[in-house]
Amino acid sequence: MHLTVNQDNFKSEVLECKGKVLVDFWASWCGPCQMLGPIIDEIGDEYKDKIKVAKIDVDENQNLAFQYNISSIPAVLIFEDGKVIDTIIGFHQKQDYLKALK
Repeated sequence: MHLTVNQDNFKSEVLECKGKVLVDFWASWCGPCQMLGPIIDEIGDEYKDKIKVAKIDVDENQNLAFQYNISSIPAVLIFEDGKVIDTIIGFHQKQDYLKALK
């Protein structure tokens, strides 16, 4: 499970969130993004009490993609207390995302 985030709710859902937020920057036409989607949802389901999982469609939210220098997708940013603490570009295995969340 994940939260859909956009320009309107990014500040309240990600930047003002206490704790960790995994943010997946993706697009519907991106093959690797489609492969990553179920992994992101699994992480969201398994760790729903510990972290927030959000997805941002880069086509609909180009300002956010630009703000975080997203030039290649999928791009997963890990935020903690509103600050980026890790970035993973491209498709990776589930354990890589879990390791970044530790």
